[in-house]
Amino acid sequence: MLHTDIPTDAELRALAIARSLHCVSISLPSGTLAADAEQARLELGTLLGTVVDQLDAVGADAADIAGIRDAVTDLMDDPFFWTYQSTSLVIFATPDRLQTYRIPNRVEANAQVSDRFHLKPLLRALSFPQAAFVLAASQNAVRLIEVTIEGSADEVALADLPADSSRVFATRGNNGSARLIGAEGDKVLLGHYARQIDDAIRPTLNGLQVPLIIAAAEPLASILPTTMRYPGLAAEMIRGNAETMSANELAAEARPILDRLYADEIAALGDRLREAIGTGRGASDLSDLARAATYGALSLLMVDMDRTISGFVDEQSGAITLSASDDAIDYGVVDEIARRALLTGARVVAVRADEMPDGSAAAGVMRFAV
Repeated sequence: MLHTDIPTDAELRALAIARSLHCVSISLPSGTLAADAEQARLELGTLLGTVVDQLDAVGADAADIAGIRDAVTDLMDDPFFWTYQSTSLVIFATPDRLQTYRIPNRVEANAQVSDRFHLKPLLRALSFPQAAFVLAASQNAVRLIEVTIEGSADEVALADLPADSSRVFATRGNNGSARLIGAEGDKVLLGHYARQIDDAIRPTLNGLQVPLIIAAAEPLASILPTTMRYPGLAAEMIRGNAETMSANELAAEARPILDRLYADEIAALGDRLREAIGTGRGASDLSDLARAATYGALSLLMVDMDRTISGFVDEQSGAITLSASDDAIDYGVVDEIARRALLTGARVVAVRADEMPDGSAAAGVMRFAV
């Protein structure tokens, strides 16, 4: 089972505005098996060595180095912590504080040291939540299953959710309508049943932004999508008799659908970025993006989550100065562009290199020209 603790919006903002003489950001694959955790601990030791070397090279205070080294070493020596892991681990440390986040996305092993945190490893998990609800419905039973980012599948108890369609079908003939007779009448009554289901789940789903996936056989598979009012309803569904499937089986069927949903979303965002760049309303040049992020001109930014380009971005003008080598003073300019875009209200999406428009390190859509 995955154990995740993705930062809230408030936590992400706090990380984005944090500044310290020495901010350490470490990301690495972890995994839920004991062998994976042991490998991650060894990898963390190697990355910690890289961090200490960088701090030594710039003459960092010995007490600061010791504070960071001791905090990370304590984490490495905590057997309880390593028992509960997700796909990857992200660590943020200063000489007097250490924070960890376990995320469901696989990241590359990396260590960054500067005066600010390196946020991109977190952004993929925040861009695509990888959670969903599954509405498993038949004439004999209805369940709402929450598929969590941690990997669990839990049935949601709803007081008004109809147990089955029997009460609806018991109304047949009560008003004398010929519409409720025969096969066509069955469809009408199933429509009433579907509306009851929608009414019952709506308060739970209101305001959420995760997909709702229907699991049903015909004729409900055709009726339910026309009734559901939730805007996150997935077009693809789990077809078949949902009664015979456990919550975990439904979650397993939902995962590939989620993957395809996010792939489609990334492709659509890529098309939007290409169109914007082609019409002059967007950019993929880092100098243009840094300036736009500094002035709050970006509405959408897509970044390569694994690519690091060392340098500096001027605080006032957004001008970029690239560095020939990575040390404990400079930072990743793509990450800095993402940080500034986040703090000015842009949507920032982290994707893998092969998902970036035209292989760029970053691409954005402008609110206004700068």
